[in-house]
Amino acid sequence: MDLNLNLRQWCLDKDGGEHAVWRVETLQKRVRASRTAILVCDMWDAHWSRGATERVDAMAPVMDRVIGVARARGVHIIHAPSDTLAAYAGTPARERALAAPAIATPEPIQHADPPLPIDDSDEGSDTGELHPFRAWSRQHPAIRIDHEHDAISDDGGEVHNLLRLWDIEQLLIMGVHTNMCVLNRSFGIKQMVRWRVPVALVRDLTDAMYNPARAPYVDHNAGTQLVIGYIERFWCPSITSDDLSQGD
Repeated sequence: MDLNLNLRQWCLDKDGGEHAVWRVETLQKRVRASRTAILVCDMWDAHWSRGATERVDAMAPVMDRVIGVARARGVHIIHAPSDTLAAYAGTPARERALAAPAIATPEPIQHADPPLPIDDSDEGSDTGELHPFRAWSRQHPAIRIDHEHDAISDDGGEVHNLLRLWDIEQLLIMGVHTNMCVLNRSFGIKQMVRWRVPVALVRDLTDAMYNPARAPYVDHNAGTQLVIGYIERFWCPSITSDDLSQGD
């Protein structure tokens, strides 16, 4: 079974007057479902920011439905709830990640790393919390882990082993938070790009840590969209979750 992915990205171009402009482009890519993997990034059961918790609570059931459809089509699923793997010790999904043959990771390529378009220096809570702490203990319970097929890892090397084992041609990342963990974890977008792994963000199943009281002083959703645009310009394309239910 194939997936038809609509990969959106921004490219620097010139207008009729030869002025530099950004243009959005959509590239259609057909890929076997069995050679596609979804990585679920840090969709925890709780967060130190109430606003972040509320948005994840709303997103998790939707994400679970999307994952269920993708899994049924043959897409591989990797759950990456960082800092909580002790809760999954000895489970089949965790053992599947540990059992993947170790393969040396590629020498990372050099890649420009422009600054983010938002100020998240206050850790980005929009509901007034100022002091981060580890509030999470496992993945959100609304997202089912299929221990017969899925894998669990929060380590970039282990994820790379799984991608090679499964002969993955396209990695898709969904989850939180777009400007932090999704970009910067050892299994995140930046690392995958530097390892030359074809990766795309699922842009309707993500959220940023952004406080509208900080620059550029826009509402929370607009801040998230700015980060998505930043990723599409400088790191990788994005798709929507609808692409995972379309194809033949």
